[in-house]
Amino acid sequence: MNSARWKPSVTVAAVIEQAGRYLLVEEQTAAGLRLNTPAGHLEAGESPQQGAVREALEETGRVFTPTSLLGIYMAAAADAGGVPTTWLRFAFCGSASEPDPTRALDTGIVRTLWLTPAEIEASRDRHRSPLVWRCVQDHLHGQRFALDVVHMDDSASAGGNFV
Repeated sequence: MNSARWKPSVTVAAVIEQAGRYLLVEEQTAAGLRLNTPAGHLEAGESPQQGAVREALEETGRVFTPTSLLGIYMAAAADAGGVPTTWLRFAFCGSASEPDPTRALDTGIVRTLWLTPAEIEASRDRHRSPLVWRCVQDHLHGQRFALDVVHMDDSASAGGNFV
């Protein structure tokens, strides 16, 4: 029996639409310049919603206010080292403030862009993952879930053994 336990990498994303355009980031990756929604890894001790707010601020300089859960997504792909990885993404939609001009963007982020759905679809070969377009499509189709469907039990951080 294999004692290794499979665990997906958990990420969070902010899907921000304003006046028919979506806020994306252009970022430097091992595969070159790619487009993504503001997104990144969930950090220890934070809820998925808190993680999405943090990532949006780090990558866009804007305060993200989630209004709903857009969806929970899984995708498998090789990571930068070629290792197969399964990604579990919590995507939230909401609004964002104006950017803070004094805030530096996260390392690797080249710039932010407001793109129409047609521009996003036309640039699919530059997306960081297929989840970029999927999330925009779900948003366009009106998919929304209440924020309270994602629960965080604080006792889990105390080392509980839950199944």
